[in-house]
Amino acid sequence: MENSVHVKEVVVIKPSEPTPSRVLSLSALDSQLFLRFTVEYLFVFKARPGLDQSVITARVKAALAKILVPYYPLAGRVRAKIDGSSLEVVCRAQGAVFMEAVSDHTINDFDRAPRYVTQWRKLLTLSVADVLKGAPPLVVQLTWLRGGDATLGVGLNHSVCDGIGSAEFLNSFAELATSQNRVADLKPKPIWDRHLFYPTKPSRCYYSATHLEFNRVPDLCGFTSRFSNERLAPTSIIFDKRWLNELKRLASSTSRPIGLTYTSYEVLSAHVWRSWARALNLPSNQILKLLFSINIRNRVKPSVPSGYYGNAFVLGCAQTTVKDLAEKGLGYAAMLIKRAKERVDNEYVRSVVESVSQSRACPDSVGVLIMSQWSRLGLERVDFGIGKPVHVGPICSDRYCLVLPVYNQPDAVKVTVAVPASVADKYEYLVKSPCS
Repeated sequence: MENSVHVKEVVVIKPSEPTPSRVLSLSALDSQLFLRFTVEYLFVFKARPGLDQSVITARVKAALAKILVPYYPLAGRVRAKIDGSSLEVVCRAQGAVFMEAVSDHTINDFDRAPRYVTQWRKLLTLSVADVLKGAPPLVVQLTWLRGGDATLGVGLNHSVCDGIGSAEFLNSFAELATSQNRVADLKPKPIWDRHLFYPTKPSRCYYSATHLEFNRVPDLCGFTSRFSNERLAPTSIIFDKRWLNELKRLASSTSRPIGLTYTSYEVLSAHVWRSWARALNLPSNQILKLLFSINIRNRVKPSVPSGYYGNAFVLGCAQTTVKDLAEKGLGYAAMLIKRAKERVDNEYVRSVVESVSQSRACPDSVGVLIMSQWSRLGLERVDFGIGKPVHVGPICSDRYCLVLPVYNQPDAVKVTVAVPASVADKYEYLVKSPCS
């Protein structure tokens, strides 16, 4: 029988103190077309004995009202500027949405991948499809599970904050729910400063040669329609330290030039990318891309100040053909990823800013696997007084690949991605069988 979720309360939470009334411009990076969606986080908590649900609920609501004082743009509403050039936030203390619900899900349901991509959809009942239509950029749902455990679903609009900014916000939000600290005591203090990524000069329109992520490639196999029309099956696989070290060894032994060393993320993303490509059985000459976010806070000059919660990343892009990805070994794929990271410096970032602001450059989806690393954000520390989460992940599984933290295993990561159901078994077999 389908698990049910019953929403008991829906309320708009406004800042607990007066906040500035103004219109704030978002940056060129914030305003990119592919970021105009809501990132939906799911935290699962195992309740300690004797926990009072009403007390926790009251504390979460009070903390939300408090955190919306320093983070007052999250209580505003996002809109497009009249000239359509970028986005802005109208700050009038409109508020965030809080929901409390009960469900007959149990905590054991989250030990494995969901059966289908939307199985946990109702754990964040209000799904904001288009924030530009007046919906709030922040939505929170506390759901009490059968057995007294809990989930917290959080929707944060990507145009307003990136992963690092979201994690800093969530940890500060949780701290206010569990301590006597005042808002003034929070660290880091949130900083707007979106002018750091405003365009400063006319675009030189050379991005097609410099930025592979914006190039269009031919669809030789109905790639886009396949992911749109075929049922997608969620997958979830844990990689421990031993496994990651084995991938590093394999990458180094198949690398050209010899002697290159790789990070855990480089070899993991290379292995997942190769397994995904081989499972899909694509034409050998189909061009594939791996897109992944690169934090630029310390790659630009001057560096971005601590507490900046806007989008401070660009997309790294590794590109090759199906044939080369499959046949040239793990070291080849890891080398492509490493080189994509090394390209990103201050000048590179500035050229991305100009490209996305002047020409509305946007990544295509043909042949693309997008990977996002949530395991290094600090999401596993978010504690609203119930305890640290035993599961952190997305509300809905997607064709985007996420690298997630694993409860009580700091050296391990969990990789989740939804693949066409017809190749799910093959993908899992390949990804669990490291080979060169």
